[in-house]
Amino acid sequence: MEHYAGIDVSLELSSVCIVDAKGKIVRETKVPSDPAALIGFFRGLRIPVGRIGLEAGPLSQWLHAGLTAAGFETVLLETRHVKAALSAMTVKTDRRDARGIAQLIRMGWFRSVHCKSTGSQEVRALLVARKQLLGKLLDVEFSIRGILRGFGLKMGVVTRKNFDARARELCVGQAMLEKIAEAMLAARATLQKEYSRLHKTMLAIVRADAVCRHLMTAPGVGALVAITFKTAIDDPTRIRKSKAVGALFGLTPRKYQSGETDVTGGVTRVGDEMVRTALYEAANALLSRVTRFSALKRWGMDVAKRRGTKRAKVALARKIGVILHRMWVDGTSFRWTKEGKATQHVNA
Repeated sequence: MEHYAGIDVSLELSSVCIVDAKGKIVRETKVPSDPAALIGFFRGLRIPVGRIGLEAGPLSQWLHAGLTAAGFETVLLETRHVKAALSAMTVKTDRRDARGIAQLIRMGWFRSVHCKSTGSQEVRALLVARKQLLGKLLDVEFSIRGILRGFGLKMGVVTRKNFDARARELCVGQAMLEKIAEAMLAARATLQKEYSRLHKTMLAIVRADAVCRHLMTAPGVGALVAITFKTAIDDPTRIRKSKAVGALFGLTPRKYQSGETDVTGGVTRVGDEMVRTALYEAANALLSRVTRFSALKRWGMDVAKRRGTKRAKVALARKIGVILHRMWVDGTSFRWTKEGKATQHVNA
């Protein structure tokens, strides 16, 4: 008889539950959250485990990679599906969550999540770190502006290069403000230096990546959009139809239909927020900054006239994602005119 295992991953100890084909609990225990410990546990069992399931999370990809390399059939479960399936439980514990995951694996009522390659995970970590440093850098700059404004000192419009000199100029003659500015500007300089270092690393990766350079031939798609999209998709063949990219990154409308009620709402905003933001920024750049005209830009402008600029950017972001995926799969270049159906990628 085949058995199934569910693992509720925690930082130190993970709860493991094993059930048989009829749903009867065979074994429950806690195992250290480490691939070697889990591999040793499953190999030490006298019962064959057909499939192991883990809810997608920070440690899950690491554990998934270790178990898969050891020869176990392991799947990552979509977090929203697990939450919905286990929401009926009145008592929530790690032990009960492991039971629920094991039952989901047994019944097959789950959606598996793609486990990114090690290379994509590393680049993704770089992008997250770069974004964090940029956010902290902006926070420090806004704080300096706010502190000075309280004393009637206005920074005005300054470039990032001239920010330091302008702040010091405004603080001249005020000892306390000079001390505050000195400390905050020193922190700002460090953040700016480290951010620039990570940004240059990202650009170097993009220059050496043929796929990213190819995606950047599409209008509005720069280095950041290309590398973000590539690392999120990781394997383009895992998406059978390019039009599914919009739903994958939460750029398709919500739908609720029951009886006489039929409501179409805003976009779902599920999936990778970083990719969704990058595609939206690409759409914004295409409509506002790209000077060369294209059939894609004309389509976006037509949508803007009918539905408004904000909705047009969301629709255009969805279409750009679809086109990028089709360009990647087929190896084709972006077509600027309608000759030969310039946007045939969208219908793929």
